[in-house]
Amino acid sequence: MSESPRNPEHILRRLEWTVIRRLDGLLHGDYRTLFRGFGLDLADLREYQYHDDVRYIDWNVTARLATPYVREYNEDRDVTAWFLLDLSPSIEFGSREVQKRSISAEFVTVLARLLTRHGNRVGAVFYGDRVDTVIPARGGRRHVLHLLHRVLSRPAHSGAGATRLAELIDAAFQVMERRSIVFVVSDFISAPGWAESLARLVRRHEVIAVRLYDPLEMELPDLGMVVIQDAETGEQLFVDTHDRFFRRRFAAAAERREKALRAAFREAGVDALELSTDDEIVNAILRFADLRKRRSQLATGGMLPRHLQTST
Repeated sequence: MSESPRNPEHILRRLEWTVIRRLDGLLHGDYRTLFRGFGLDLADLREYQYHDDVRYIDWNVTARLATPYVREYNEDRDVTAWFLLDLSPSIEFGSREVQKRSISAEFVTVLARLLTRHGNRVGAVFYGDRVDTVIPARGGRRHVLHLLHRVLSRPAHSGAGATRLAELIDAAFQVMERRSIVFVVSDFISAPGWAESLARLVRRHEVIAVRLYDPLEMELPDLGMVVIQDAETGEQLFVDTHDRFFRRRFAAAAERREKALRAAFREAGVDALELSTDDEIVNAILRFADLRKRRSQLATGGMLPRHLQTST
């Protein structure tokens, strides 16, 4: 088989050696924090303690003994995960050698392989200029290779109008019948309306927003006169990046977009993993595992450090 850089077998083998084995070794107990199952089997009853979830109070036993008792469960580790992949024109952007699409493909491959190595199933829904592909949830390495091949073999979309991320989320909502972990992998450059769809998705599933970005989208360097093209519409604009006031306005607009995006994630109730084209996937996933572990501790009465309180 060819060792082409776009060959799925080659990419997966490289990631298994350089990323997946390392993550499997480093995550340990954090794997449970990242990917919790949803099936529950009753294990025992015990007296209620401060910070216990009141939803687990057994009211029949409580009334009989006149003391609050809660149910304890053994958690089923079986997980079904879905990747909602935004593959619209803006995903093709990358200011250096790596495009957002490449980061997306590697992230999906790493997470899908981590999950399937532990016996779980993964599926995917693709959006280009519309929802055009649904890959049913299955397990195993061959399925991960199939998913990766479908991502890599897709031709790049030319700019043909604004991305409508809400269409991807709403379509996936209809496809996913059982409660799942859902990774929405996108740069979230989209027409309005996706935040409401994301909030609706959260009511049924555990949702993680994987936000892709390139450093050049945050701050322009001094490159002189350049042509900037909107990847979504194809519109071009001739700008002078030597003008420091223009660069400041650009950075201020980018900061406003960042604040609005994080506010939308908070309101929808989703954790967000920020993934840059110049980032290491291992470090990004470990940072995210640490965030979710700390949030889990907060839910049981711990304190979230100040530097993590605005991460989503």
